[in-house]
Amino acid sequence: MYIQDSPTRLLPDVASQEHALVHGALDWVGMDGMEMPVAFDAGDGDVRSTGARVGAFVNLTKPEKRGIHMSRLYLLVSEALSAGPLTVSGIRALLGEFLSSHEGLSDHARITIGFEHLVRRRALRSDNSGWRAYPITIDATLRGEQFHLEVTTDVVYSSTCPASAALSRQLIQDNFAKSFPADLALDRETILAWLGTEQGVIATPHAQRSTATIRVAPKGEGVFNLIGMIDNVETALGTPVQTAVKRADEQAFALANGSNLMFCEDAARRIQKTLEADAGIADFHVRVAHHESLHPHDAVAFASKAR
Repeated sequence: MYIQDSPTRLLPDVASQEHALVHGALDWVGMDGMEMPVAFDAGDGDVRSTGARVGAFVNLTKPEKRGIHMSRLYLLVSEALSAGPLTVSGIRALLGEFLSSHEGLSDHARITIGFEHLVRRRALRSDNSGWRAYPITIDATLRGEQFHLEVTTDVVYSSTCPASAALSRQLIQDNFAKSFPADLALDRETILAWLGTEQGVIATPHAQRSTATIRVAPKGEGVFNLIGMIDNVETALGTPVQTAVKRADEQAFALANGSNLMFCEDAARRIQKTLEADAGIADFHVRVAHHESLHPHDAVAFASKAR
């Protein structure tokens, strides 16, 4: 036989009882991986809705208290993320509500929001376009009056090794000298035809898909101007990965790679210079990883804002 709950019936609240098996304050308590909808404007005025994974946390300052009120956090997050596009000020206000709902228990609050933001990108030469998904992670904390928010995303690009390019050019020179002896009269049309064969270009430098993970602390209280930042970084690198391509686009991409030879150190410095010039960024950290085709390991470099 089932007992039906009455609206006025008091239900037990074990978490609020002061009988924790072991006493101790806790850094963070909450929920992670909550499935929520989010609306996001990346700074171009195009608000996109998508699914997100959200973490909501507060600290537990009372050593004798057994737990926090997790349902309160869930309901606050659900209401806030359904109210409109994410903004810096909105996230700060939500963290303040975390603390208000746990007055006497907590004085620190944190939220993490992870999702993918789709952006349509044009091809390099043709009239085609396609979608790029940029992973976005927002991590914000409120400690008293101290509010801190960081946004992390990835820029994926192609990197061609300068050393490998130099070695390839040397082999091509050697092959040219062998194929066309010094005492042989050179004919322009013959050389042009030879360069268009596999025998003409016998070596190519190694290139690889590469990832720049960029973590920024934005200025201001409004929307997140990520598209502008990403566009500037991709322009500085010169070889962001493409979506829909025809042969003309692929040829243009090959030219871009040949014109933008870079070690991971070069890529990190290009990004560093770009972010230093962005007035909307208070702080940043960059991790560049070239997922080498020559080695089974990555070549990596780190950079941050000059202090």
